[in-house]
Amino acid sequence: MEIWKRNLLVCWFGVFATSSGLSQLTPILPLYIDQLGVHTLAEIEQWSGITYGITFVCMALFSPVWGQAADKYGRKPMLLRASFGMAIIIASMGFVQNVYQLAGLRLLQGTISGFYSASITLVATQAPGTRLGWALGTLSTASVAGMLIGPLLGGFLAEAVGIRSVFLAIGLLLLIAFTLSLLFVKEDFTPAADRKTPCFNEVWCQLPNPKMIVALFVTTLVLQLALMSIQPIITIYISELTQDTAQIALISGMVFAATGLSSVLAAPVLGRVADKIGPSKVMLAALIAAGLLFIPQAFVSNPWELMGLRFLLGMATAGLLPSINSLIKQITPDEVSGRVFGYNQSAQFIGSFSGSVMGGGVAASLGIHYVFLLTSVLLLINAVWVYKMVHINKTVCN
Repeated sequence: MEIWKRNLLVCWFGVFATSSGLSQLTPILPLYIDQLGVHTLAEIEQWSGITYGITFVCMALFSPVWGQAADKYGRKPMLLRASFGMAIIIASMGFVQNVYQLAGLRLLQGTISGFYSASITLVATQAPGTRLGWALGTLSTASVAGMLIGPLLGGFLAEAVGIRSVFLAIGLLLLIAFTLSLLFVKEDFTPAADRKTPCFNEVWCQLPNPKMIVALFVTTLVLQLALMSIQPIITIYISELTQDTAQIALISGMVFAATGLSSVLAAPVLGRVADKIGPSKVMLAALIAAGLLFIPQAFVSNPWELMGLRFLLGMATAGLLPSINSLIKQITPDEVSGRVFGYNQSAQFIGSFSGSVMGGGVAASLGIHYVFLLTSVLLLINAVWVYKMVHINKTVCN
């Protein structure tokens, strides 16, 4: 097997482990906080928001730092650092005695993470240009699959062996990812510890097309905002669409899973298409399709219509992140690629956090239907901006 394919396979498992590790906590975090001595509903909700959100805020802040380290010391060391560090930290969460210790470890988890961004940089710099879209599309399926399977696995383990054991299981999964990365990932990289680390302005000056990079960062942020905007309200929306209150949790899970499932199926296919016709065309088409698909979701009459539209939405959005990463690789020098991919990861995490806040806020003030409509407007405006940037810079994108 070619080295870049083997590295892709190992990185896929590591990203899956990391993503499932983050999402496994979703169904059990409030229950764990209750076990730690916080019993009133308002305090449980408050601490759940703090302990869940603080990780993503820290990840947004530290992604460029680890991207800079990847450019200086190599991408494999970042894979090892992130997987081993998170294995220890998440396993330690199973032994905390109060909610303050849990919040502190969640903060550390955000600061030490960075496996996905290092994987993107490694795969993007090693995959042949003719297979880049497919490789990045395949890698993105690991993140989506982890987000899908993580909550199910977390809930099952919590019921079967107890909540604290879930953290130990996640730690073990990440330790396996560390071992595989240590033994099988190969990278031809010469560390340059004595090389002066460029500041942000120096990195920016090395980019041949900064305006295009900004457009890609904003597209990443808007995409994640769109995907996360529905998360806080999906169960409430489904409860308005069905009279079967006993099955709301199951139906909500199916609607949520529909988007992820179609993304997993479509991402490698759209990656191949991007390799043939260019990632900029796939990205623009996916933005328009996603923006249009959000509109009818505001007017569905039952959960099954919503599920079908969310499935189509997943197919559209599956082409976005791999295309964005392909374009970043095309217009970014290898010497600063880790740093730039780190900035893009920061945009992704900020979008995730902002989307959750926006979705709940808009639903509370204007109504759930307006969440879909506002998200559609943001995506379509972003598509217009991307079109202008792609048109101006078509020689770079093609």
